[in-house]
Amino acid sequence: MQTRLTAGDAELTIDPENGCRIAGLRIGGTELLRQGERYGSFPMAPWCGRVGYGEFRNGAEKHQLPLNAPPHAIHGTVRDGAWRRVSADERTAAFTYDLVAPWPYAARVTQTFELAEDALTLRMGVETFADSFPAQAGWHPWFNRVLDGADGPSAPVRLDFTADWQEERGEDHLPTGRRIAPLPGPWDDCFGMPGGVDVTLTWPERLEVKVTSRAEWVVIYDEQDAAVCVEPQSGPPNGLNTHPRLVTPIDPLEIEATIAWRRL
Repeated sequence: MQTRLTAGDAELTIDPENGCRIAGLRIGGTELLRQGERYGSFPMAPWCGRVGYGEFRNGAEKHQLPLNAPPHAIHGTVRDGAWRRVSADERTAAFTYDLVAPWPYAARVTQTFELAEDALTLRMGVETFADSFPAQAGWHPWFNRVLDGADGPSAPVRLDFTADWQEERGEDHLPTGRRIAPLPGPWDDCFGMPGGVDVTLTWPERLEVKVTSRAEWVVIYDEQDAAVCVEPQSGPPNGLNTHPRLVTPIDPLEIEATIAWRRL
């Protein structure tokens, strides 16, 4: 059963049975997120983006993940499962998901949503009470390139951001380990923002949306006609191998992001 939150003329629809993804985010009746086959916004955990050839190590242990984007594993496992709703009221909701195979470690992922009249705050945590392991977390929203509404379609969205670097992408779509000056789009690339993610999407004369997070990495994907993706995440693609962040019984992984809007 879907969960709906409302605040003013903002409406958020969450689908816990389908990976606890955001099925829709409507502002004044206008849907911000793509609908159809690739839709809404899904959580990424316990990793983000691609894990090279599905392989990662945890100390001396080597693990193989299913290659759901051959030749790599992509976007974690929590988007594939049914989550449990813990609480919900008019403006807030919380859900949990216990990691299972093919992820090799026992852990719990928690995701919360807080809707205001002008913003949506997302929080996610990964915690373990047993073995430590490397992990990542983030979100993958599909923003409509063009907004529909009572006044007809908008102009295409414009992306604005300033990054300290771009992770150089190799022919295998994995970061090479080199940090380069940001290149012009189109992008399927990861950018570094040490001061925190800050990306603005503008639909001229209609709406401005800011995606912000204290996280230092964001993937921008705008190679499709229908939508653009702005993905705040706790580490770069293949980060289980190159930037491992250990989740331990005393140190969970926590990430927060905000999607804020204003009319133009």
